Amino acid sequence: MPKEDELIDFSTVLGSAVHDMKNSLCLLMQSIENLGQSLKETDPKSREHLASAHYEAARLNTGLVQLLSLYRAGLDSLPLNIDEHHIEDVIEDLLATNESYLSHKNMILEVNQSADLVWYLDSDLIGILLNDVLINSMRYSQQKILLSVYTENDKLIFKVEDDGPGYPQSMLDAHSINMQHCDIGQGRTGLGLFFARLIAQAHTKKEVKGTISLKNGGKLGGSVFILTLP
Repeated sequence: MPKEDELIDFSTVLGSAVHDMKNSLCLLMQSIENLGQSLKETDPKSREHLASAHYEAARLNTGLVQLLSLYRAGLDSLPLNIDEHHIEDVIEDLLATNESYLSHKNMILEVNQSADLVWYLDSDLIGILLNDVLINSMRYSQQKILLSVYTENDKLIFKVEDDGPGYPQSMLDAHSINMQHCDIGQGRTGLGLFFARLIAQAHTKKEVKGTISLKNGGKLGGSVFILTLP
């Protein structure tokens, strides 16, 4: 048997591997972006394939970011970098990240946000969360997505609605996802939902935690994702 100091630290190996894969994936996504800019508008079939490639690459990137964050922090908490941010800047970064995919899919993203919103939050983690939600809405919606940002009862609300088929009942019933409930066999492991709750609950103010909620219906009749931050 190998000595204790010769044993492989698989968590460290995994963390390094995920980091390397994320770097390669970023280069792949940049290549997809460049290809999209050079693609002729009159080739809808190729644009459809490109949109699909962009979506899958974005999903992989989000998954790797989630795994890397969980590796660094463990499953109990996340390292936060809370600072004052203009919410318009957070939304602008989100839109810029997904502009290409929206164009490829010929989708409409309507944004309604209260003016001059400023909040204390971790813009990187909130950006990752919202990007994951938006990517999934773009994947399942038919044509339109509505992103609303406003305050209610001294809390900041991000709401993403789409005109797709809505969340499956299994997701609506999962009020508290943890890693033991991940269903790998069904292809939807629940990691995104688990990670979203982790990010939301890490934002606290006077012992009040952030929350996420899922429902169907809303203004567009499809899925409705709501992030509430104290």
